[in-house]
Amino acid sequence: MKRLFDILISTMAIVILAPILLMLGLLILIASPGPIFYRQQRIGRGGNIFWMLKFRSMVVNADRMGSYMTIKGDPRITPIGAFMRRTSLDELPQLINVLLGDMSLVGPRPDVPAQRNIYTDSEWEVRTSVRPGITGLAQATLRSSATQEQRLALDLEYIHKKSFWFDLKVLVLTMRQVLGKGSH
Repeated sequence: MKRLFDILISTMAIVILAPILLMLGLLILIASPGPIFYRQQRIGRGGNIFWMLKFRSMVVNADRMGSYMTIKGDPRITPIGAFMRRTSLDELPQLINVLLGDMSLVGPRPDVPAQRNIYTDSEWEVRTSVRPGITGLAQATLRSSATQEQRLALDLEYIHKKSFWFDLKVLVLTMRQVLGKGSH
């Protein structure tokens, strides 16, 4: 049921949001030289690596200029990128990852391979037992202010509580966070 829900909602969202997606792509091209999309290797279910899509919100080669994590006021973020990050619009291309089956609408956010070493073997096994999500319990409750420890605890809590109804709750909480707080 979760996979069918993911496919239906992501397909509808892509169709409904198509004009916004096209406009954002054009704004990215105008505002900063480089590609519209940013592709990054991430870890999916079972520890499999996949290419996650995002609208490019940073300067080209930003990943070579600093950490895989961003900080408030990060100089690598473009002006349009700051807006997209604050509103989470940079995450919309991940709807394609959902359709491809690499991601789900709700689940722990996918880690980059370099983050593997922050987990114990048992934590990693649990963490990679589900598809990663566009949003997760950590994003729905603490947004980008979650510490690494809080994020792990919330990711594990999600995995233990996961159900269709819990996913709906996480989606509603995420919308409240996005519309209320924004991100950096």
